Amino acid sequence: MIEITVFTKKDDFIGIESKGHAGYAEHGSDIICSAASALMINTVNAVEAFTDDKFICNQREGYLEFHLTKSISQSSELLMKTLVMGITDIQDNYGNEYIKLEFKEV
Repeated sequence: MIEITVFTKKDDFIGIESKGHAGYAEHGSDIICSAASALMINTVNAVEAFTDDKFICNQREGYLEFHLTKSISQSSELLMKTLVMGITDIQDNYGNEYIKLEFKEV
């Protein structure tokens, strides 16, 4: 199971932590892991490429931690909302046994 925590501050999404694997299919063929990973990595890359927002990011096999460290721009806000929408859609379509999504106010 992929356990994803979305960190919020007031009504903004300011970070995400993801750990684990979905277990939907064999390693290398798991479409849920692939989709979730693509959404998260693309969001990090887009924040870096298209905004001046500061962040920290740690990644290793099966783990990603991303936190915006200063005030969040409208562009990053939209990117984070899009990420959460995509992860929620995957969870809705494939079930809670593959992705556990929770929100944590910080």
